[in-house]
Amino acid sequence: MVTNVAPSTHAAVDAALTELVDGEKKWAALPLRGRRELLDRVRELTHRHAQDWVDAAVAIKGLEPSSPLVGEEWISGPYVLAASLGALSETLDALEQGKSPLDKASFGATGDNVTINVLPASLFDALLLNGFSAQVWLQRGVSNAAAKANAGLAQRDPRRTNGIGAVLGAGNITSIAPLDTLYELIAHNRVVALKLNPITDPLLPVFTAILAPLIELGAVRLLTGGAEVGGYLVEHDLVAHVHMTGSAKTHDAIVWGTGAEAAERKQAGTPKLTKPVSSELGGVSPTIVLPGQWSSADIAFQAEHVATQRLHNGGYNCVAAQTVIISSDWAQKDQFLTAVREAIAKAPARRAYYPGSDDRVAQARKSYPRAERLGTSGERLLITGLAPSPEEPLLAGEYFAPVFGVVELPGTGAEFTRAAARTANEACTGTLGVNIIAQPATVSELGAAFDELIEDLRYGTVAINAWTGVGYLTPTASWGAFPGHTLEDVQSGIGVVHNAWLIDRVERTVVRGPFRPAPRSLLHGEIAISPKPPWFVGNKTAAGTGKLLTGFAADPGWGRLPMIFASALRG
Repeated sequence: MVTNVAPSTHAAVDAALTELVDGEKKWAALPLRGRRELLDRVRELTHRHAQDWVDAAVAIKGLEPSSPLVGEEWISGPYVLAASLGALSETLDALEQGKSPLDKASFGATGDNVTINVLPASLFDALLLNGFSAQVWLQRGVSNAAAKANAGLAQRDPRRTNGIGAVLGAGNITSIAPLDTLYELIAHNRVVALKLNPITDPLLPVFTAILAPLIELGAVRLLTGGAEVGGYLVEHDLVAHVHMTGSAKTHDAIVWGTGAEAAERKQAGTPKLTKPVSSELGGVSPTIVLPGQWSSADIAFQAEHVATQRLHNGGYNCVAAQTVIISSDWAQKDQFLTAVREAIAKAPARRAYYPGSDDRVAQARKSYPRAERLGTSGERLLITGLAPSPEEPLLAGEYFAPVFGVVELPGTGAEFTRAAARTANEACTGTLGVNIIAQPATVSELGAAFDELIEDLRYGTVAINAWTGVGYLTPTASWGAFPGHTLEDVQSGIGVVHNAWLIDRVERTVVRGPFRPAPRSLLHGEIAISPKPPWFVGNKTAAGTGKLLTGFAADPGWGRLPMIFASALRG
């Protein structure tokens, strides 16, 4: 593994973009079958180099190679890329045959929105993620017929390419950069200059090996370097479009500049970067807990669920839950919050690898001197008594650190769901993801009020009894902010990615999971046989399960299932 990578220079950027100009012509001339074959080769190479990928990620994040936390790197790294490549290949195959990628899809409707069932997308999905489902909601006014006709996006006319896209890669989840590259290349038919985040520079040799078929064609070029190289790249005359993953602060620095210049430009409506920009940014990503009659086992499981939503990848996720919204009138509130404290405290210790994390934790301690310090070294903060207001520091911005808050609202039933939706929409910065935890009996009792809760939440992914990260891991789901943001008020970004069926005019993805793991799910009438999910921070076999799932995603087959099930059940 190469750990020291020389940063790209202006000359290297110029050369890469010049090569991409020629590469765009080759890409335009490549028929759908040729493109599908390239994706299949990249999928094979993802499997071949998966261990190298995970080893590099483990080194970057300072994990013990024997830790179950390594499972996070398998699942959010080579697993999701391999699965996405398979789904994109099937989409191109359908288009090659003159079919819509949605010809076999199941449609539904919720209110004024047409919905498309995207999980399970196969019998294998139904077995491996039993009890989990996902629907993509289309924007209002889009019909079934229009969805089928427009699915495929730019690949419906593959010879019509759209120039060079610059992708600024993320530094936290290692699959983001290659997945964003694929979406630019396939969904938008743009060849890609990918600049890695400096944190992930050690992955350059791995990504070079995995993306070799696209690099050899001239459709992709990889670059390294800091903000100066990134600035030169995005402002280059040969770049037609920019996509970035990161923070709203970084986005605004790129688009508007910094300091007084930025303020003047925003007021005048004259951005520094004048070319089109799409983005996936972060936010508060709240978790709403609906009151009900829970058993002690339910409380313990969902407390670990909440701890996972905050602490997966150390808390350095754009969709990490930063606060829980809970009823002050729930009889079991104190019992649940005690369990959450315990789950956060006993989650495996890990190094704060992301730059600035310690400073952000210190900033939170300054803002909240009564914050509870949890964990073996007190690096995790729990802050109670938050006001449901956009002026509350913990709700006004993304900390990107293991800091977690509690907002209490009065009421139960429909009264509480309406107040929770209002708080999530109006007090919490960002619209990337929101989680809802609700006992099935509570969902039934609420009836239409629960449906209204989902419809009212203005978020790109809404997860019910599942973490929104499941939406990220589902290739056929969309991933991005709720539509409607602007460069002036970007919130969690503009546009979507992933979306392997290449669905047009997406509004959101809604994910559902079982309230209880098997076998308790079956004992309480839930038709779900999934055990504790492998992405839970306390899953003991996550590393082994993640590696097995990666092998399956790269080369699906019935013979791989028994070992996956056996490993998952021990988690």
